[in-house]
Amino acid sequence: MTTDLDGKVALVIGGSRGIGAGVAARLAEDGADVVLTYQHRDDQAAAVVKQIEGFGRRALAVRVDSADPEAVTTVVDRAAAEFGRLDILVNNAAVFFVGPVDELGREDFDRMIAVNVRAPFLASKAAARHLGDGGRIITIGSNMVERTVFPGFSLYSMSKTALVGLTKGLSRDLGPRGVTVNLVNPGPIDTDMNPADGPAAATIRDFTALGRYGSPAEIATAVAFLAGDGARYVTGAVINVDGGFSV
Repeated sequence: MTTDLDGKVALVIGGSRGIGAGVAARLAEDGADVVLTYQHRDDQAAAVVKQIEGFGRRALAVRVDSADPEAVTTVVDRAAAEFGRLDILVNNAAVFFVGPVDELGREDFDRMIAVNVRAPFLASKAAARHLGDGGRIITIGSNMVERTVFPGFSLYSMSKTALVGLTKGLSRDLGPRGVTVNLVNPGPIDTDMNPADGPAAATIRDFTALGRYGSPAEIATAVAFLAGDGARYVTGAVINVDGGFSV
């Protein structure tokens, strides 16, 4: 079966669980071969690889600490070298530190900026060497860019807001080459980091217009659209997939 992404190669930075795993699987279902990075759990990464291969696509999981700038650049080049090309980059890896500003230390700041901001920049820069006309860069942000309703999110919100500027700037840099760059801001998504049955879930759910958590598959659907041919005239966009959290 020929699909929208048939013959394409995607790299999902942070693709072994949650939103990243959902994105990796959806891109494979739509026809792409997928390289994914992970940091800790070999078993989770192996499960996603098996799922991708179940769609008849090639898959590779690479252990990478996104706080390591050399590792981030290297995995982009490795993906292109081993799979022969690179068409889609999805920047999904992130760390999540929350707390009162006077309790957040310099180490928290440095790691969050390294993973949430520097890694997407470096991965995008490295990918730009390989992406041709029709290439895609899609970064996963957060609804906290639009609406920060809880205390303790100053550092996290700052790191995700930086991705808006990165997306818009890169879209201008790479647009003449036919490469699109877009940002997807999820709202509350049912993952192990923010489960729909967690202690604060009822409060979080009430902030959405739809009155529910989203699923990784719903974020993956937005990413798949941006990765496909139907989004060839969409670039520099910030797309909220948040159930109306930010309205």
